[in-house]
Amino acid sequence: MRCLVTGATGYIGGRLVPELLDAGHEVRCMVRSAGRLRDQPWVSRVEVAQADAADAEQAAKALEGIDVVYYLIHTMGGGSDFAAADREAATTFAAACERAGVRRVVYLGGLAPDERLSPHMRSRVEVGEIFLRSSVPAVVLRAAVIIGSGSASFEMLRHLTERLPVMTTPRWVGTRTQPIAIRDVLRYLVAWASVEEEVNRSFDIGGPDVLTYADMMRVYAEVAGLPRRLIIPVPLLSPGLSSHWVGLVTPVPASLARPLVESLRNEAVCGEHDIARYVDDPPGGLIGLRRAVELALQRVKEAKVVTRWSSASTPGAPSDPLPTDPDWAGGSLYVDARARRVDASPEALWAVIESVGGEVGWYSLPLAWSLRGLLDRLVGGVGLRRGRRDPRRLWVGDSVDFWRVEEIEPGRLLRLRAEMRLPGLAWLEMRVLTYRGETVYGQRAIFHPRGLAGHLYWWSVAPFHSLVFGPMLRNVARAAERGGRSVVHPSPAGAPHDGGPRDTVPL
Repeated sequence: MRCLVTGATGYIGGRLVPELLDAGHEVRCMVRSAGRLRDQPWVSRVEVAQADAADAEQAAKALEGIDVVYYLIHTMGGGSDFAAADREAATTFAAACERAGVRRVVYLGGLAPDERLSPHMRSRVEVGEIFLRSSVPAVVLRAAVIIGSGSASFEMLRHLTERLPVMTTPRWVGTRTQPIAIRDVLRYLVAWASVEEEVNRSFDIGGPDVLTYADMMRVYAEVAGLPRRLIIPVPLLSPGLSSHWVGLVTPVPASLARPLVESLRNEAVCGEHDIARYVDDPPGGLIGLRRAVELALQRVKEAKVVTRWSSASTPGAPSDPLPTDPDWAGGSLYVDARARRVDASPEALWAVIESVGGEVGWYSLPLAWSLRGLLDRLVGGVGLRRGRRDPRRLWVGDSVDFWRVEEIEPGRLLRLRAEMRLPGLAWLEMRVLTYRGETVYGQRAIFHPRGLAGHLYWWSVAPFHSLVFGPMLRNVARAAERGGRSVVHPSPAGAPHDGGPRDTVPL
């Protein structure tokens, strides 16, 4: 079949594409920015259509010749208009599917009761109903908690359990849910490209276990070899307070934690298993929670996390200016530029650059970076805890703590765009240069202020740049010279200043 996958840069979409290819289907990926797929290992095997689901003309072009559509678009961030935006996109796209003669739409929604829905869950139900009312047959798969390496639900479960041996927890930890392994979700999604019967309905999908969130934490602790966790329910914690608590303890920011927490307030147990009429259960049965956790942890330990919950975040609007724009089309631009000769090969320097962030850190004042990350989380930002998908390799679109890879030229350039809460746009560039036959490390911090607040922000933090970016320059160079071993502590007193003529070269 000829399949169109929307949301191919997201957690589910990024895993679905190779599964469809391996099953023998032709795949076209619809994304708003084609560059986000550039480094995917399967990109040469797919067509890429750059389109917005809410743009009827763009959607029509993306749908030409398509048999089966996978609609994996849903806004998980905050804002008062997310439901309207999702409704508009789904309505426009459903109409485009009708005109294009699509045979089937497959939508992954949420497993929820019919009342007391959270705003995000209500929106997901509404999107599913829009496709079911369309003249194109639609299959709506309704899942509760999805357990897989890199999923937001798994990261939330993992970090809450690992970091809190004694927990005072809100009431929702006692709510029953039916988690499902990501492998079973993908198996169901792929199967619907081949089902011949015309079907227009929703299906509940879940694993074999029904248990409370507290039970899920206990199972995780057992699988991970942790001591038994003491869980003390506290009925006074609201979803808002719970989401901030989750945001402080786990890598999942409060803005994303809130819809997850709100969905856990409602019992999410399958009311039927009718999907088995069309898609057979696997010979060994559906994957239980214990096995799903084992598989996810194995992926994490082996650094084989293909996609992460943060994959779907966007670094900025397509119209945002870039620091490479000629004559800087965006207005004021502040730059902190530094360079240093490195007594190492360009390859050794690049290996250090490509491994920044995550467990390695940022090669200067770890406390300062941690404090900046904490401040960002306190105001609802992503903070530093997102880490990295892979400890050694980066792709365009990867999240790295509170940065996102905007451009990468292997062996030459890494450009990160800040996703922390700022009154402006910020980038960090790290380059491998040559000067008179020698290896040179070039580093630039770039800031485009928005309004007076942006200018005040830059000048308030500028005095600290020499304390952060100076040691960072020196320690990245030293790590390359030492064969890639990270140096994350500031240099001792009396070390050469980075601005000295002995260490600097033109950028």
